[in-house]
Amino acid sequence: MRRASVSGIVLILSFFAAPAVQAQSRSVPTFEVDRSWPKVPPQWKLGDASSAAIDAKDNVWVLHRPRTLKPEDKSKAAPPVVVFDTAGTYVKAWGGAGNGYEWPEREHGIHIDNKGFVWISGNNCPTNGLAGLKAVADDQILKFTQDGKFVMQIGHSNQNKGNADTKNVHRAADMWFLAQTNELFVADGYGNHRVIVFDADSGAFKRMWGAFGNKPVDNDHCEVVTPKTFSDPGPDQFSIVHAIRVPKDGTVYVADREYRRVQMFTKEGKFVKQIVRTDVPFARDLALSPDANQQFLYVGGGNEIFILDRKTLEIIGSTKPAGILGAGHHITVDSKGNLYIMQTTAGLQKLTFKGMAPAKTE
Repeated sequence: MRRASVSGIVLILSFFAAPAVQAQSRSVPTFEVDRSWPKVPPQWKLGDASSAAIDAKDNVWVLHRPRTLKPEDKSKAAPPVVVFDTAGTYVKAWGGAGNGYEWPEREHGIHIDNKGFVWISGNNCPTNGLAGLKAVADDQILKFTQDGKFVMQIGHSNQNKGNADTKNVHRAADMWFLAQTNELFVADGYGNHRVIVFDADSGAFKRMWGAFGNKPVDNDHCEVVTPKTFSDPGPDQFSIVHAIRVPKDGTVYVADREYRRVQMFTKEGKFVKQIVRTDVPFARDLALSPDANQQFLYVGGGNEIFILDRKTLEIIGSTKPAGILGAGHHITVDSKGNLYIMQTTAGLQKLTFKGMAPAKTE
């Protein structure tokens, strides 16, 4: 037992090794599918798993869509927020309609900030024609305690007035909190095509920007429009702003999903650079490695997770372990380096961090 414990410590320490050493050897994280994760209580079923977040104890907060369950399973629907520990054991669950707030009609994004608050967004469109959903737009973001107590709502259902609107979002996909500025960065999203930033305490608007730092332009439609041909640098507006990550240094990374590109900005919204992959469906989702410098950016593409040097946006490897569900709808990483994939219609999955190895693109 003592030998196994020391081995585990060495694996974790190697992940947090100095960036200069890792860059020299071009080593990247490796993973293995944990086929036992999670252990859903037998009385419940999960709908489409849309997003996940990690709390300070490394618990995994799964946001799923109970309304997507088959009619015969709806009586077993778990609450929309279900929490598991790293071993996959059920911790607690809550969420859904309540007094004082408007729960999203179609759950999409979840994030836990450094203060422990839980943020939730939705992406329902009034004319999407999905069975069992009300004809409203999810134009709000909700903030809760970890016990499910409502704290604040930014925006209101069905109230967005376009990309110039500073009060409402429009089918927002994802959120990320930056502790240094106490700001919530929002990938907004499916209806709007922008990054919008709010004060995390008051919900007050701070700033917004579109692709390349341009002024975002209205182009609202329910259907997902995927081009048949792709180019680099691509259009001057975002498609679906599907994921956003802001590491501790304040750099902002945006997954522009249908245009297959990740754009990099300063926290003020100044465009820095981008990476485009025209050969595979790229920029499905984003995650940051948990080492001190957050040196790797994980980007879902094709049926694998690409591993990028976060500063240069160079692809230095990928991971595609046996049994992987795919590139994910949203992905997240815990403090030990384990990666979690939410694959909507295909389920959810944990990829266990197995140490560092010489990089190779699969």
